[in-house]
Amino acid sequence: MDTQALINLLKKSNFYAKCPCGEEFKMSDALLFDGTKPFPEKAKHVQEMLNSDLKEREEQLKKRMKLATEKVTKTTTAVNLGKELEKILPTLNDFKWMLEDCRFLADPIDFVVFNGLSMNKINSLSFVEVKSGEARLNKHQKCIKDAVEDGKVSYEVYK
Repeated sequence: MDTQALINLLKKSNFYAKCPCGEEFKMSDALLFDGTKPFPEKAKHVQEMLNSDLKEREEQLKKRMKLATEKVTKTTTAVNLGKELEKILPTLNDFKWMLEDCRFLADPIDFVVFNGLSMNKINSLSFVEVKSGEARLNKHQKCIKDAVEDGKVSYEVYK
């Protein structure tokens, strides 16, 4: 049986097929043609629409990738700048702790302040995490905050 005879048979049949998208359709309702010959006008039109849709999707993907790259770059810059600013923060006029009382850790928490250390009388300890903008505590910082707030702090001497 040649290709055209098979197409004609399918157009007259009650056969159903399943599209890769999962939908079933009647073969007699489908646009059937011999792919080794020039496309019929209707098939060319469908192909043009699909190609146009594909180009639009590619453009949207390029835009989303560019935005994602820009966001990552911006975030990375902000994080790196923040890490550098943390180091000089204690020298600013409105820093409320005494510089001599501060010990910079950087990670997982920025500072431990031994309030009163510079006067040889420690009144309290402060755990200080510096954030700006919309930055939030990470998982480890939240755990430290919770432990301090729950009074789960101890002092040990190791020999």
